[in-house]
Amino acid sequence: MSPLFPLVTIAGSPPVRSLVNRTFHWNARRRVQQLESAHATLVQERMLMRLVGKAKGTRFGRDHRFGSIRSVADFQDAVPLRSYEDLWRQYLRDQYPIFDNLTWPGRIPYLALTSGTTQGATKYIPVSRAMLASNLIGARTMVSYHLTHLPESRLFHGRLFFLGGSSDLEQPAPGVRQGDLSGIASKEVSELLRPYTFPPLELALEPDWDRKLALLAERSFREPITLVGGVPSWLLALFQRLLDLSGKATIAEVWPRLEVVVHGGVKFDPYREAFAKVLGSPKIRLQETYPCSEGFIAFGDPATGHLRLLFDHGIFYEFVPVDELESDRPTRHWLGNVQVGINYAIVVSTCAGMWSHLIGDTVRFESVDPPLLTFTGRTKYTLSAFGEHLISEEVEAAVASASASSGASVREWHVGPVFQGALGHHLFVFEFLQPPDDLTAFRRALDTDLAKRNADYQAHRVEGVGLPLPALLMTRPGGFDAWMRSRGKLGGQHKVPRMDSEGKLTEQLAEFLLAQGWIERELPPG
Repeated sequence: MSPLFPLVTIAGSPPVRSLVNRTFHWNARRRVQQLESAHATLVQERMLMRLVGKAKGTRFGRDHRFGSIRSVADFQDAVPLRSYEDLWRQYLRDQYPIFDNLTWPGRIPYLALTSGTTQGATKYIPVSRAMLASNLIGARTMVSYHLTHLPESRLFHGRLFFLGGSSDLEQPAPGVRQGDLSGIASKEVSELLRPYTFPPLELALEPDWDRKLALLAERSFREPITLVGGVPSWLLALFQRLLDLSGKATIAEVWPRLEVVVHGGVKFDPYREAFAKVLGSPKIRLQETYPCSEGFIAFGDPATGHLRLLFDHGIFYEFVPVDELESDRPTRHWLGNVQVGINYAIVVSTCAGMWSHLIGDTVRFESVDPPLLTFTGRTKYTLSAFGEHLISEEVEAAVASASASSGASVREWHVGPVFQGALGHHLFVFEFLQPPDDLTAFRRALDTDLAKRNADYQAHRVEGVGLPLPALLMTRPGGFDAWMRSRGKLGGQHKVPRMDSEGKLTEQLAEFLLAQGWIERELPPG
């Protein structure tokens, strides 16, 4: 038994919970006021100077003359844009796993492992103590906006359920641990906070995702869950197990105290209808977040419906117009000169030693003051094998529109090119929670919506001349999970790749599903 057990018991008692809830409400009002009264551009400029000053004695800082940087312009002149692969090759690879005074002062205690969703190679993202504090500020800020939006909230009278991956971290060197980000976060949770969180550490450590999901449902459906968060597809899988286990019709009946569902990692529109149905109550808020391995970027502002950029917690942002990414000297904007309505690739410099790092995401500003944005997709999520120039935002919206018009509810999907014959075609693979009434009409609606959104796609879809109607595979429930399991990427923070620009991943997925007998229906191209 832990020596802190008596204190943990007291911490979870009703009087202490009431005190904690009131304290968080009070702090929430202060935090919201602080953020909304701040001058974001000025804060960002000062943040960059603080980060540069902190790291000027590191190898990276010396290489890039951090000691002489006095402005954003100086920084952009001294530090080129870098992908993770560039940083790995130039700085991290030869020192792995000990990053000591390399790009950030001191030894990096954690490495967040991620393969992303568009490439397979494992990435080792540095997570410093300062970044752990930054992530905590991001989470607390998100909660603060929830509490101010819902003054009667009793969030801390129950448990906050975070559906993450395995928390079992490896130790590749003394003082260094590596694993997925949810595992790192779980390790850092104070024992005194355990009465307020779920799952317990021993369950969070379970490495087998199928067994873990079953145990999470079994152990949680009698808990007073007030918040649940995770990747939408895995949340839906958990919810279905809870309904099967409890015999209830909706999650609102399983967890009557549930106030908010926190989701992130993918565009939510295709899941919206399914969540509304399974939750069963309009009182349960859907809270978008935008965290990534490099840092906590933004959170859904309940007052505006957009993502609010976090700008005061150890990250400096730059924004590069997506259509300039392939140029030799792309324009590097920051909060001082971004414009509304432009699709930007987001670039971060962080308190973990990632400098002018292209994280692979794209955003569009809806407002500059305050800084509100929309997540539009991934820089590598494009389809242009046939000159159609489709971006992820357009395909995501078309899937959501076709689902809404046909009564369908999508659990997972993927699209990529198939190079077959003179022209080739697109292949969509869908797994439905609720199949469309007419699969052929669903495909036609999808195609029509894509043509409306993208003139190049429309031009290439000239009947009898250009691209045929996309092919479509409909997998039985569980098909995508089986494929992800075969790749060692089932559960937690792993997400099904939405788009494949080259077609290799699409081919692998289709071959797996066909060979394993997962295909329920198939519509050929044309």
